[in-house]
Amino acid sequence: MLKPNTKAPLFTLKDQSGELFDFKSLIGQKTIVLFFYPKDNTPGCTAEACSFRDNYAGFKAYDAEVIGISSDSSDSHQAFQNKHQLPYRLLADENSTVAKLYGLKPSMLGLLKPRVSFVIDQDGLIQHAFSAQLGVHKHIDETLRAVQRLAKV
Repeated sequence: MLKPNTKAPLFTLKDQSGELFDFKSLIGQKTIVLFFYPKDNTPGCTAEACSFRDNYAGFKAYDAEVIGISSDSSDSHQAFQNKHQLPYRLLADENSTVAKLYGLKPSMLGLLKPRVSFVIDQDGLIQHAFSAQLGVHKHIDETLRAVQRLAKV
């Protein structure tokens, strides 16, 4: 997993609408919360996505853009977003290319995909990286605290 003070890799992926999203377009504009999650509509991932939704105003208050990434398709993301009223963009990393760029690898014999958040500053540097394979709510709390700390700098 990439560590803090590392330049965040740039990428382009399709979002939940099938539109290409260029990550570079946010650099210099906002703090970015990039969270990788294993799969749409699983219990842990649904809890995580909904927790980001429920805390979305807190992230926006610090001018942070939240983006979720998994290996699911754009169509799966669209249904997931609609079902749970997620206010942020979901990106389809179907071949796990971007996950690999960020140094993420499946654990436990390749069965568990990573659950990791990166907080990236306006200069495109990773300021915080947090892995929470099982602690969904800790994941959101830790990420929001990192965004708050960055806003105070």
